[in-house]
Amino acid sequence: MELFWHRRDFRLADNVGLAAAADRGEVAPVFVFDPDVLDHASDVRVRRLLDGLAALRAEYRDRGSDLLVARGDPEVVLPDLAAALDAERVVWNRDYSGLARERDAEVRTALNAAGVDREAHHDAVLHTPDSIRTNAGDPYSVYTYYWRKWTDRETAPPAPTPGASDLVDADALAAAVGPDGGGRSDGRSDGGGRSDGRSDGGVATDRVAVGDLPAPADLGFAEPDAGVGPAGTAAARERLDAFLSDAVFSYDAERDYPAREATSRMSAFLKYGEIGVREVYEATERARAAAEERAADGDEAADGNGEGDDEGPVAAVEEYQQQLAWREFYTQVLYHNPEVVTDDYKAYEEGIEWRDDPEEIAAWKRGETGYPIVDAGMRQLRQEAFMHNRVRMIVASFLTKDLLADWRHGYDHFREKLADHDTANDNGGWQWAASTGTDAQPYFRIFNPMTQGERYDPDAEYITNYVPELRGLDADLIHEWHELSPTQRANAAPEYPSPIVDHSERREAALAMYKRARGEDPDE
Repeated sequence: MELFWHRRDFRLADNVGLAAAADRGEVAPVFVFDPDVLDHASDVRVRRLLDGLAALRAEYRDRGSDLLVARGDPEVVLPDLAAALDAERVVWNRDYSGLARERDAEVRTALNAAGVDREAHHDAVLHTPDSIRTNAGDPYSVYTYYWRKWTDRETAPPAPTPGASDLVDADALAAAVGPDGGGRSDGRSDGGGRSDGRSDGGVATDRVAVGDLPAPADLGFAEPDAGVGPAGTAAARERLDAFLSDAVFSYDAERDYPAREATSRMSAFLKYGEIGVREVYEATERARAAAEERAADGDEAADGNGEGDDEGPVAAVEEYQQQLAWREFYTQVLYHNPEVVTDDYKAYEEGIEWRDDPEEIAAWKRGETGYPIVDAGMRQLRQEAFMHNRVRMIVASFLTKDLLADWRHGYDHFREKLADHDTANDNGGWQWAASTGTDAQPYFRIFNPMTQGERYDPDAEYITNYVPELRGLDADLIHEWHELSPTQRANAAPEYPSPIVDHSERREAALAMYKRARGEDPDE
């Protein structure tokens, strides 16, 4: 029998490590609430994590098994649990952050000391972070070149799904961890609890229970005000199927318009591993094949206008596949450069002298900057624990290049508020916006928030959905908010703030700030 350690892979289907363990015999699944990981968590992400675990537990129970739930240091819990279950091996899928790699090294050492075999698999990405390199053997720092090699690589098919016969029976799990429903990590009972070993009272520190999920308060967190969305493999598949049946075929043309709901909304499902990336990619390949078949049948619109352009459903599906590649590009950046979580990827000669005005940063967080598209995005984040990708770029540019605030303020806020927070992706996005990252936008590229709003939300549908103070106003008036006089603003929407900064002035200040950081004369 083998013990499978779930981390960021809350699924049975297309789970490489779980499939490998099940191929050799019965598997007992476990999730460990690691205090070091919880130190970096938030109310939103803990709620979303618990929802994902509940869906995973239900999948195991449907097969007559259950999910072991532990709380404590994995290097203590896992060797003890392996001994209690008489497991010959502990198996897991790799995570690529610096914190995860340090944790895994400690677990390997502890298991070796306990005489328990261990095995780690690549699962979270199609192509491992060390497998795509330049011809000189270096990791890629430019996405375009990375993408060319990424798309030429063969991808593995989805891993097989374990059946009921591959999993340890729930009663056997309960017997192994003790009759108290909260068995200690050494398998000994300390009395109390339900006699069936299965409850939902919240597993205590250094104890293991069968299917016993805590409430956020048990872990030191509060229920978030924001909704965190659906969780689990079934919800992920439903969302993916809906997207690939329609919206993907116009993805490249529609994805930047937040009011159109033209994106996949798969980010949280992928972050928690509730659907396998091989399953997602295989589904996109089927969508691409369908678009190519239409093109072969003479439907020019299926592959552009017939003159070799890059538009049409085939190109649209490829554009979506590029988002999967971006995800893996930033994963390999983090893998090879774990320090980027706190440090600039690209250091400037003189360093950047951020303004970091606390009142301006607070207004940005509240969604009260007086720039409608920015405020709509920040309020969507607060209400839904999600933000449209185009708007993420807009609010990030505004924080770093209008407010001249350190990107780390924004990264930390997103980490706290986003249900789909992913260290590699979010760090890559913030450093791209701040012109400190790999393959980042040049420092002199500065989004005009009013132009962005007018271009990508022309009718102000997205804005007025999240900024009720502006409902009933003409879209043109909303997009001209920065140009209105104080009297005009007071008459139009007295409860909505005036712009807290002048974009034109701050643009010049940002250019000067970056020039000084580069060791250049800002007046030249």
